[in-house]
Amino acid sequence: MATTSSPVAPPLRRPSANRVGLVLLLVLAYGLVPLVGTSYLYEAILTPFLALSLAALGLNLLTGYAGQLSLGSSAFMALGAYAAFNLSLRLPVLPLPVTLVLAGLVSALAGLIAGLPALRLRGFYLAVSTLAVQFFVAWVLNRFGWLSNDSPSGVVSAPPLVIAGLSFEDARGRYLVSLTVVSLLTLFAWRLVASPTGRSFVAVRDNETAARVIGVEVARTKLLAFALSSFIVGIAGVLWAFAYLRTVEPAGFNLDRSFQILFIVIIGGLGTLRGAFLGAGLIVVLPLLLSRLGAALLGDGFDSGTLEMGQRIALGGLIVAFLIREPAGLVALLDRAVRRVRRPA
Repeated sequence: MATTSSPVAPPLRRPSANRVGLVLLLVLAYGLVPLVGTSYLYEAILTPFLALSLAALGLNLLTGYAGQLSLGSSAFMALGAYAAFNLSLRLPVLPLPVTLVLAGLVSALAGLIAGLPALRLRGFYLAVSTLAVQFFVAWVLNRFGWLSNDSPSGVVSAPPLVIAGLSFEDARGRYLVSLTVVSLLTLFAWRLVASPTGRSFVAVRDNETAARVIGVEVARTKLLAFALSSFIVGIAGVLWAFAYLRTVEPAGFNLDRSFQILFIVIIGGLGTLRGAFLGAGLIVVLPLLLSRLGAALLGDGFDSGTLEMGQRIALGGLIVAFLIREPAGLVALLDRAVRRVRRPA
């Protein structure tokens, strides 16, 4: 008598430790932090951390994954912020999410134009061309008063953060809006780097000639990398102005900001999404640590000028140390520490 065997159910897939950690992190960020956080925590640490992380995430797509060096990140942040301000001012019927997307598209268009030299230039020469974009955008913002609603000082207050009739003007609300935007765009970037487009970015970064041989359209890939990176960086500029600074002004998007974002990527780790967050965390916390340490050691002699100089010296030393000892950045150090913890005794 023949027997029939029942089909064997496939083994259940256990969630990876990374996914479990990510879920726990989101629960902490959305659940616990809004309950116990203070205004100082939101305004001095978390909100600037989220905005800088998003900007570094966008630059990492371009530099870390696609291999195109850029020194104009702050310019694209400014374009996103000013586009969002003018859209809110002149088209107040637009919901905030739509304004964010349109501001990102304006920045993406500028990034697409700025990426045209990448079809001919590489390395240092490409970096100089993007540096020219930084100076050109700064000139435009100071030259045409219409962009800042003809404000005599060029500084204008950011419009209120209102979504579906709900106000997010307090420190906690601005943090939650920033957290949601950063979470969604990080998910988008994660899906992007795991897609064929992301693999094309890496192929162009590693060897353009080999990428052409395997069928990658190098010119299209470079321009797409500039556009997508600028889209994310532009929205980061909106968060920086609307949620953190609460003003829209050219001084908030100077050349120092571009170098700061590049340093975040270098310290955190090129070619990894986690590096943007690790590097931004260090950059945000470093001035606070130096301020406390300097006040304890020097007392009243430790003023804002000394703090700024100390920050520059410490940041420069960190960059040199990472480039020499650990070019892969904080991500590599974190992974090595995790492996040591998991290693059986």
